[in-house]
Amino acid sequence: MRFLKVLLWLLLGGVIAGFVIYNGEQRVSIQLWGGLVADISLPLLLIVVFLAGFLPMLVAYQTLRWRMRQRFAGLERALADLRSIPATAAPRFEPVAETPAIEDPRA
Repeated sequence: MRFLKVLLWLLLGGVIAGFVIYNGEQRVSIQLWGGLVADISLPLLLIVVFLAGFLPMLVAYQTLRWRMRQRFAGLERALADLRSIPATAAPRFEPVAETPAIEDPRA
């Protein structure tokens, strides 16, 4: 599994590097507030926009994983506590002998 992760990151890095090399000299003008204009490299702009969308979701995912680990740890502790309590024997019930049917005295 670790190999696939490394392979994925290497492929993603290669795609980004290829994009930067191919489009590195293209400039993009961005209109800002107050009539300001920012002249930014296209690859840099795309990387910043990608990270602006990716990082909040990554933080949310890691937070969810941390919360689930904490919940599982608490449940495992509770289960270990329950397993440490010795089981008590269930009460035994003796079968009741059948009693003869009592006839109705009014008959």
